[in-house]
Amino acid sequence: MSARFKDLVIDAADHHKLADWWCAAMGYVRRDEHQPPADGWLRPLDWPVPIMDPDGAGPAIWIVPVPEGKSTKNRLHLDVWGDVDELVGLGATVLRARDAEIDWDVLADPEGNEFCVFTPVLSQTA
Repeated sequence: MSARFKDLVIDAADHHKLADWWCAAMGYVRRDEHQPPADGWLRPLDWPVPIMDPDGAGPAIWIVPVPEGKSTKNRLHLDVWGDVDELVGLGATVLRARDAEIDWDVLADPEGNEFCVFTPVLSQTA
């Protein structure tokens, strides 16, 4: 085995704002709020922000500050189960609605990172 999956990383201009957005969209929490360090150490504000599924079912996501803006289509993206209207209400943008060619919606987070939204199946929502 050469490699094993660890975490997802999303680049951001405003990493704190985008971390809060993804927490609201996915039901995640900031890791330091969920598992505060025993010694009371606080992560510096300019460091990446780790967010996590509070139930431990989903992967950790790091929201990382970068100086450059997004310039092209993502080569890697997230696929999520969700409600497009709710995500748009949180600030996402619909880039392509499902149609005869695709059975999902393509959205962008507030910084333009694309992700695909699939209609939840009963077994995924329980």
